[in-house]
This record gives sequence, C-alpha cells and structure tokens, in this order.
Amino acid sequence: MKEKDRRSKNASVTAAKGRGAEARGGRQELRHQPPKGSGPKGRTGGPPQPKPLPQKTKPHEPGRAVAPENAPARRIEIRPGEKPAETVPLILVTAATAGYHLIDSGNGEKLEQYGPYRIVRPEAQALWPKALPPAIWEKADAVFTGDTDEDGMGRWRFPREVLGETWPMQLLDTDFLGRFTSFRHVGVFPEQLAHWSWMKDQVEAAGRPLKVLNLFGYTGVASLIAARAGAEVTHVDASRKAIGWARENQALARAEKLPIRWICDDAMKFIQREERRGSRYDIILTDPPKFGRGPNGEIWQLFDHLAAMLDICREILSPEARGLVLTAYSIRASFYSIHELMRETMRGRGGRVESGELIIREGGLDGSTPGRALSTSLFSRWVPK
Repeated sequence: MKEKDRRSKNASVTAAKGRGAEARGGRQELRHQPPKGSGPKGRTGGPPQPKPLPQKTKPHEPGRAVAPENAPARRIEIRPGEKPAETVPLILVTAATAGYHLIDSGNGEKLEQYGPYRIVRPEAQALWPKALPPAIWEKADAVFTGDTDEDGMGRWRFPREVLGETWPMQLLDTDFLGRFTSFRHVGVFPEQLAHWSWMKDQVEAAGRPLKVLNLFGYTGVASLIAARAGAEVTHVDASRKAIGWARENQALARAEKLPIRWICDDAMKFIQREERRGSRYDIILTDPPKFGRGPNGEIWQLFDHLAAMLDICREILSPEARGLVLTAYSIRASFYSIHELMRETMRGRGGRVESGELIIREGGLDGSTPGRALSTSLFSRWVPK
C-alpha cells in the first residue's frame, strides 16, 4: 500500500518509536534489541536475521549438545532417571475477564477490549469470517494499520478521537500501563493470564514467600502479580526500555515497596551466574523470543539455546519448587517438541509435564457470549505433582 493511501482524514499517529515497546510477534526488538529494521519475532520482514552459528559438535551426536560459539559452551547430557508423567495436549483458555476480552475475530484481524478501549489488530490465525457486523468493528477506538513485515513500523489510526500513547489497565487486581507500540502490541499478552493465575494460586497457597524468577520479563505485569501475591521476585530483561516500562507499571500499581529486583541483563548470562552462586527459585517463568540480542550484543537463537537455558533453569530450581513454565511464540514447531524437551530436562525430578497451547476465547460485545478459540502460543509446564 502506498504511503499516500495510508493517510486519511482520521487522526493517526506513529506509535512509540522505542523498540522497548516491542513484544511477541516482534518481541525480540523489546527483549534483545536486534538491528534496526528487523521484523517481528518469528517473521521474515526487514533485513535478514543472523544465520545460526555453527555447532561445535557433530549434529547427530546422541545425547550431547553444545551451545554455539557466541554463547558460553554447555554440554547437555541425558539425565538419569525416569521422565516425568505427562499431560498432552492441555489447552489453557483465557476467557473474558475484568479488564480484557476478545470481542470477535476473523479475516486476519481481531477485535479486543483493553480496559476502556476497543482495539483492532492483525491476527494471522483468524482464518474464519468475522461473526459481528462491520458496524461493530467500525466503532473501534484504535486500529493498527500497516504491515510491519513490508512497510517498517506500523501506525495506529484513531477513528473516534486521538488517544494518548498510554492508558491505565488492570488484570488480576494489578494496575499497569497499556501502550500503543509501533509493532502493534500493547504491553500485555492476555493469554498469559492462564499462567499468571496458576502462579498466583501457587504463591498464595505456599505458606511461605516463594522465590519467583521471571526471565524475558517484558513490562513486568507477571512480576507485579507474583509480588502482590506474596512472592519475592527477580525480573530479568535485556531491554532497558522494557525495564523502564516495568518500573512505570510498579509506580502505577503503588507497589514500590514490594520485593522485586529489576535486572537489565542477558537472560543466559544471568542464569549462568545464578547457577554458579547456588541461587535457587521456586517458580521460573521463561518466555523467550525466537531471535534476540542482549544489551552487549549477545545473540539469542531459540532453537540453538533453548535446551541449554532449560538445563540451567532445572539446576536453579529449589528442592521444593512449584513449577517451571516455558512459552514459545512464532516458531515452526509442534508443542510436542518443547514437551519432549521439557520431559528430558526434568528427567529424574518426578512430577508431571503439561504441554499444549494457550488460547483466547471470544466473548462477544458483553464478554459473556462464548465464541471461537484463537490460538496464540505453545507452552510446556513442569509441576512437581
């Protein structure tokens, strides 16, 4: 679409230019700041992403793997003991809730309610026709336009009135800021409510302050929910802008006194140090991008580094750990791939590995009319029993 065709009489705005606002579908820009012009996570727009680095071992050496040369080497052995029990597939559903619901979807778009605003965004998984009439969609407060793969940063169009960059949101009794970013995301991924609700229940039922590690923590919503429930939280993200946004959310939530450590660091380097220190965590949330860069140019490639990352995460789980959660977006893999990886990682630890998909269920205009399920991501979760 030509630039002049994108402009209209309706007010429009180029969304926040900082890549710290980027996230899933493009979250590597937020998490690890890839080169300028890189397309969203798991997509192919912009300049070509770095090719995977050569492995130091033979590609089919059974039971062993070594991280690429740009990452500290870690030999991964097949652990002794039985693999955990399994539950597959497990479909975790985010239904309409106070603060958010999916109104309708179809024809490659989705219509969502985020707090006071009705928002239209692209959604490739919405293959079906829209259920609600055009008049409903046309009443949206904000519409993301432009293809981030081909046209660079997209734009937000505000058909009703020009809106500010941020607005207050609340989920699970936790306040935070929504934000119109240049890669169509708004600072929260509501399908994660399934994991956050589980985590909140674990923390509240523990009878002691659990230690939670939130890797690739983005804007800090999960960290705030965990801390409000009574956990001691370590939040790690490679983007200074993401950490800044998380601190804004902490201030908005009046949670400055809650025990949260905000750490701007490369996730792999951080957990390697924690392993050497003997640090232990009761719950680990990890939500890595497909590709990313750390604050000092470190390279993250999910298919190269994921096994090593999970192996370290197992080592820093406490003996009384409540869970290890992995979410994966925009990758060409089945949930069975990360399911089997998680079972191998947790071999000999007992418990159960639950894997499947996170979905969001349409709720109609009022949020109480269940409709179709929109798949958002893969996940695998180890729990002790």
